[in-house]
Parts: sequence; C-alpha cells; structure tokens
Amino acid sequence: MKKIFLSIALLSLAASCNDYLDIKQEGYTEAASFFKTQEDAMLATNAIYSFLRSYDNSAFPYQFVFGVPADDVVKGSNPGDASFINVYDNFTYTVSDEGVRGYWIGQWQGLNSCNQVITNVPKIEMDSALKTRLVAEAKMLRAYIYFNLVRIYGGVPIFDGLQANYKVPRNSVEEVYNFIISDLTSAAEILPQTYPASDLGRVTKGAALGLLSKVYLYKKDWQKAYDTSNQVMAMGYDLDPDFNHVFRPSGEFGKESVFEVNCDCIPPLKGSQYAEVQGVRDQFGWGFFTPSNALENAFEPGDIRKELTILRNGEITPEGDLIAMGDAQSVTTYNQKVYVPKALNKSACGYGSIQNIRILRFAEILLINAEAANELGNISVATTNLNRVRARAKLAGTTASTQIALKTAIWNERRVELAMEGDRFVDLVRTGQAPTVLASYGFKAGKNELFPIPFDAITESAGAFTQNPGY
Repeated sequence: MKKIFLSIALLSLAASCNDYLDIKQEGYTEAASFFKTQEDAMLATNAIYSFLRSYDNSAFPYQFVFGVPADDVVKGSNPGDASFINVYDNFTYTVSDEGVRGYWIGQWQGLNSCNQVITNVPKIEMDSALKTRLVAEAKMLRAYIYFNLVRIYGGVPIFDGLQANYKVPRNSVEEVYNFIISDLTSAAEILPQTYPASDLGRVTKGAALGLLSKVYLYKKDWQKAYDTSNQVMAMGYDLDPDFNHVFRPSGEFGKESVFEVNCDCIPPLKGSQYAEVQGVRDQFGWGFFTPSNALENAFEPGDIRKELTILRNGEITPEGDLIAMGDAQSVTTYNQKVYVPKALNKSACGYGSIQNIRILRFAEILLINAEAANELGNISVATTNLNRVRARAKLAGTTASTQIALKTAIWNERRVELAMEGDRFVDLVRTGQAPTVLASYGFKAGKNELFPIPFDAITESAGAFTQNPGY
C-alpha cells in the first residue's frame, strides 16, 4: 500500500533573497500566512517529499549531472532529438547551460522547503512528538539535498534555517560535509525505524544512517563508514532474492528499500517523470538516458542483472509486454529498472509515473560496508558482503584475494549492481578513476570533477561566489 503524499506547493523565500534562490513556484503561499496548525506542519513537510519527485530533481536536470556524464549512460532517443544533451556526454557544457542552472535552482527550492519546516514548525502549537519528528524528517532530507549539491558543485553556501542575507560566500567542501553529518546524526536519533502502512515513504532511522554511511564513504572515513553501515545491516534489511522484483511496483518499500521516493499518481504532481523520460521511445516514454555499450560489456558472463537492467527492442519482458522494434534512427536499448508493466500504468498520469525512485538500497549498504572493511584491512568481511550481492546475481564468489584486487572488484560490483541509478559518474570521481575512464569522452582532470556554478548565480551573488576551476 502506498501512502498518498499531498503534493502541496507552498512557501516562498523572503523578499531579500537573491534571485537565484528566490524562485517563486506556482501555487506557493507565503510563509507568513502559513505555519499556524498541525496540518500546516504536515503539508509543509510533505511538500519536501513532493520536491524529490519533481521534474528538476528526478527527470532531465538530474540526468544531466548524475547520468549522462558517466560512461554507462548515453543521451538516447535519436541523434536529432534534444541534441543539446550531448554537451553533458562530452563535457563541453558551460556556465550558461540550462541543465547546469536547472539542477542548481531545483536544489535550492528543495532546501528552502526544508528550512521553512526546520524554522517554522517548532513555533506551532501541536503534538510535540510529531513536531520533533517532522523537523527530523526535514533535516534528513536537507542533508540529502546538500549531499547532492556538494558532489556536483563542490562547496556551497550553508543555510541553517531562514535568514535575511543570502549573498554569502560558498562554504568549503569539508564544512558542507560536516553540516550534512550533523543533520543526519541528529535526524537518526529521532526518526522511527518503521512507519505504519499509511506512512510508507517517510524517511526512517535506517535511511538517515544509510545515507550517513555513504557520506562517510565519500569522505574516506572508513571506520565510520564501516561502523555506520554495520548499524544499518543490523536493522532487519535484506536483499530481495529476485533482482527484477526490486524495481517493479510490487517490490516498492520491500525489505531491500532503505530510502525510496514515493511517486504515486496523485494530483497535482501526478507521480513523477523519472520513468517517463527514460521509457521505451514511442511506446512507454521519451527514450532518453539509455544504457551504453560500455555498460553492456561490464557485466560478467552469467550475471542475471545484465538482462534485467537493459531492456531491448523486440524482447518480451518477464511481465509479458512486447517491446516494440522502434524506428531505424532511435536507440534500441533502455533502462529496464524504470520499466512499469503496461497493465499497471494509470491513464490519469503519464507513463511510469507510479515508478518509485530508489535512492538507497540494502545492496549498496553491503557494498559500502565491503569497501570500508577492505580499506581497513578486513578482507574477510569485505569478501563476505561482496559475495552476498554477487550471489543474488547468480555469480560465483569473487576471485579477488588481495586488498588491491578486492577494491577493484567492489568498484566493479557497484557499477553493475547500481547501473543506471545515478551513482556511476560520482563514483568515478570519488575513486579517482574519472580522468582515465572518461578521458575519451573529453573529461579534463582538475575541472570536470565538478560542474560550474551557473552564470546568473555568480552574477547575482554580488561578488560573494567564486567559480569552480576551469570554467
């Protein structure tokens, strides 16, 4: 059963905010006339969840920065359709590209919604336990948004609540990470481990700790990544024995789900376009952001994930849908993880709008734990958890026996297990592989690890911002 989150748009920033932050969204209500009742507190918090499935956060702009720059994803569709996306594949985007700007703006909209809740909900006379939990939810989600910002743009301004002056310098990467850790630690102390069926989709203690373990992985704080992922592993999560089931509607909020965005078909957002933009062209969607030949070649022989990740023209899915052959100019493979069986689509919404977005799965927790354990010299534990993921894929245990070989094996496992889920590009950057793996695409070391701060954000900061190197 899915929880129906009200997609209420509300709250705008104070009039003194910079234009790049002061994005008035359609249907928003000024905070001064809101935040009076417990219902207002719920609506404001639910608006953050609605942001997670919004177009800017889950469709084109998201794929511009987390998808196409990797070697596993290509633009898709046909060569003449949305050719402007090619700049993200060959690293020729500039400070003025709309995708760079769109993702930036979207994240600040989301952060504003978080800060409205964190600042204003404590002032409402309402159930104290619910009040405390809603603020914790907002902190968890604020940390997630900042985690995305720091991985894509580097250091960004930290706004801990609402303030009068938003024309402030960028904080350092280390300061942003410390802020994220503080929010996640605080949230994890308060959030429940589970919710009733009516509240599925709200962030949990496991989600906060799981994301925290990933943050420590990026910081190369191996001991804390190991310890925190161990906490999550002790909370009752497990691998779904059926890899295909993980990504179908019947697998939503299953035992493998640690952090998942609810995308039910509920007006006014009517689900999300996450699956639609990637669905089979002219049959189930737009046909963008499709698997590359490099990804196809990355799977070992016998790995069942290959055919359950790559959907092909002419095949019949396990659910019985025939995938059309398409036209001669368009791509012939698609992301099967976003496929929604035809029988389950709702006519009131676009194709695949009910497809939940899997942000963090237990399989990744196992791989985080394995990578951290290996870095700490605990090869036995690293091997055990790596092999748990491989076993589900019907693969034999790893043959890697040294710390260096096991590191490479874990990185490769992340690539195929998390394929098309938005982790490949940032994984290549954090592990130092990007200059080598992406060199033929145009990646320049010392520049393309980060995206540029949008031109108008630099301009409107009145000199407070500095640009990332190389732009």
